[in-house]
Amino acid sequence: MDAKSERKGRETAPAEEARARPRSDRRRRPPSGDKPVENKRSNDKRAQDIQANDSPSDGNKPSLVRRHPFVAAAVAILVLLAIAAVVTWWLNARQYEWTDDAFIDARTVTVSAEISGRITDVAVTDNQPVEAGAVLLRIDDSDYQASLKQAVAGVVAARAEIADVQAQTVAQNAKIDAAEKQVAQAQAALEFAKSEDQRNRELLAKGTATQQQAQQAASTLRQDQAALDTANANAEAAKSQVAVLQAQVNSDEAKLQQSEAAEDQARTTLTRTTITAPVAGHATNITAAKGTYAQPGQVLMMFVPKDVWVKANFKETQLDLMRPGQPVDIAIDAYPEKAFHGRVDSVQAGSGTAFSLLPAENATGNFVKVVQRVPVKIVFDEPPGVYLGPGMSVVPTVKVR
Repeated sequence: MDAKSERKGRETAPAEEARARPRSDRRRRPPSGDKPVENKRSNDKRAQDIQANDSPSDGNKPSLVRRHPFVAAAVAILVLLAIAAVVTWWLNARQYEWTDDAFIDARTVTVSAEISGRITDVAVTDNQPVEAGAVLLRIDDSDYQASLKQAVAGVVAARAEIADVQAQTVAQNAKIDAAEKQVAQAQAALEFAKSEDQRNRELLAKGTATQQQAQQAASTLRQDQAALDTANANAEAAKSQVAVLQAQVNSDEAKLQQSEAAEDQARTTLTRTTITAPVAGHATNITAAKGTYAQPGQVLMMFVPKDVWVKANFKETQLDLMRPGQPVDIAIDAYPEKAFHGRVDSVQAGSGTAFSLLPAENATGNFVKVVQRVPVKIVFDEPPGVYLGPGMSVVPTVKVR
């Protein structure tokens, strides 16, 4: 009995020791070498079953949302906000068209000399703001002052010639009156001579007058006739002289107009010795200097008017809904903290490349379609109040819906 009890105790001791040992130790401890192979396999299967029972199944495992409900709610809210922001942005963005291919533009003025002469004064400096009519520079005017005086003298001389001819015309009219009176006097003497000649002829036929008296009356008649013819010739000559004087007056009046035109030209040339600002703006790129001899057409400086606008080169695919008068928000790179507003003034009738120096010839060679850009003129609603010059970069945004 003692031997059996001892053998039975040795057999049951490992099992009790295995149950008392922690499960992890039981899983890691290899099976005893004294047991048969079947017991080893059964022990491995039992350990796997125990491990499977210890690990919770997927169906029993709690979800992430249940473990972190506040984080999940925050994430959901953020996703909804992102979706709402994207939808709002899309609805708002489709109402606008914008481009960064836009610049400040203006009609710059080339200030050049119209006459030749030495520059005596440059009244402005680089980038100086000036008002319309302000003096920019002066050219020596001594020669042009002399030319003006000469032209004025020519006008005075022409007027004097006209006055002289007019006086001669008045005198000639007086001579015509005298000649006409002489004609009348000769006519009266001729009539009397005719009467005397007729009377003497009758008396001679009756024998009451002498032959000498009749001959003397006939001679007087012939003399009075000659005197009348002379008076008529003098009257005609006086009248013809009036036509000569009138032609002289016309010639002198033409000379007067020529002299007056020369005077106007001299005055105009004299005014060109002083160059003024055509409009309000800024004088820039000044090349003129005091003492320099200027030639006609020589560029002396550039002038930038205050009247500026935006020239935006939109893609042709952006012009479907763009119309004149639509509001525009203008962002100027030089003034990022300021906002400017304007409106669409006009859309150029053609793409920019159509008016370039070398326009595209798509009918030659291979053709590759390129989206063209069309210049759009945008004007400010009110003066910007800041310095703006041609070529400065802007970003206009046009509200097209």
